[in-house]
Amino acid sequence: MNNSIDIICPLYNAINYIDNLNKSLLMQENVNINKIRYILTESKDSTEQYLKSNNLNYKLVKRDEFSHSLTREKEAFESEADILVFISQDIVIDDKNWLEKLVKPIINNEVEASYSRQLTKFNNIEKYVREFNYPAESMIKSDSDIEKLGIKTFFFSDAASAIKRRVFVELNGYDHKNLPINEDMYFAHKLITYGYKIKYCADSYVYHSHKFTLKELYNRYKLTGQFFKQNDYLYNYKTTSSGVKLAKYILKRILKEFRIVLLFRYPFDMAARFFGMRAGEK
Repeated sequence: MNNSIDIICPLYNAINYIDNLNKSLLMQENVNINKIRYILTESKDSTEQYLKSNNLNYKLVKRDEFSHSLTREKEAFESEADILVFISQDIVIDDKNWLEKLVKPIINNEVEASYSRQLTKFNNIEKYVREFNYPAESMIKSDSDIEKLGIKTFFFSDAASAIKRRVFVELNGYDHKNLPINEDMYFAHKLITYGYKIKYCADSYVYHSHKFTLKELYNRYKLTGQFFKQNDYLYNYKTTSSGVKLAKYILKRILKEFRIVLLFRYPFDMAARFFGMRAGEK
């Protein structure tokens, strides 16, 4: 594959991730990685020392200057590669062809963007959320799917995703907005409504595992609610049914696997998501 690729990865207190992450990126086969662009937010651990001692390319930003959207956008606009790959520091890659499978549909001009399947190593409620959002079958999404999928048409995760740089620049990235969360959905909406396509690549998988406390879950969904309030045009798409389907799916899977502990957690978990979202929208 001759198309050049820049991998953009924000880092923060990443010493427990960076070594394995960097090694897994370097082991990728059949791809032309031009540059791995790490952006380190001032940290309390030894991440910067690791980057320096291993002679890795990185930029340092102050904590109050970091932005999920603006930091990524700035790095993307400075890139000269054909394809931008966005990842997060806490993904685990154990497939040497993960990147090849992710960018292949872009290189073959099937789509303008793609994202990986996310699995979890934890046997918690998040496992069922991952199953619901990242099924075993790949699919291509376009504006013709909006009627059927509603808001799910714009589901897209920059924990592991790829975009044609030309298209990212053409659509002006995140429009220089400081988005605290869901910058990936913001851009996916622009992609789709401008007539471009996104592929969900089920064969390109990463592990992305979380153990959120109820407070962390509430705060995360509060930010999501704020995002939707600031981008209220997204309310024009079907959203309620998707949330209800997720809740039903999780309950069904808990009962099927007879996970008593998760059954007790379930109502509080769903409540944290629901009330967090509502608080953010207000």
